[in-house]
Amino acid sequence: MEWLQKFMYGRHGPDQLSIGLFVLFLILSFVDLFIRGPAYLIIELLTVFIAVLSLWRMFSRNNQKRWDENQKFVTAMQPLSRAFQQLRSRWKDRKTYRYYHCPKCKATLRVPRGRGKICIKCPVCKNEFIKKA
Repeated sequence: MEWLQKFMYGRHGPDQLSIGLFVLFLILSFVDLFIRGPAYLIIELLTVFIAVLSLWRMFSRNNQKRWDENQKFVTAMQPLSRAFQQLRSRWKDRKTYRYYHCPKCKATLRVPRGRGKICIKCPVCKNEFIKKA
């Protein structure tokens, strides 16, 4: 195992972009199983290119450039990540809270379940509306 530590010394290693490329590689490899014809060759070449790119990034010694690439990827994926976190949070709270959108400003509001008809006041625009919780 010492040889691996010596080999990886000074190299970039895995990061979010490399992991994302690896996940894309796995997805394309799975899709590749069901496709035939000319599209098969294109997807196969793309799959190999993504695998080589991911490995090249991990073994690269240009850490600053790889870090900059990773930061651009993380920034670009932030809205998608935030949307999945919100969905996960809503799913976890589905038995205790209801979610409504303000009719005026479209802000998402969380209200406890089982309160009957309640007057909801939007904290953003101060609009009041009545909904069943």
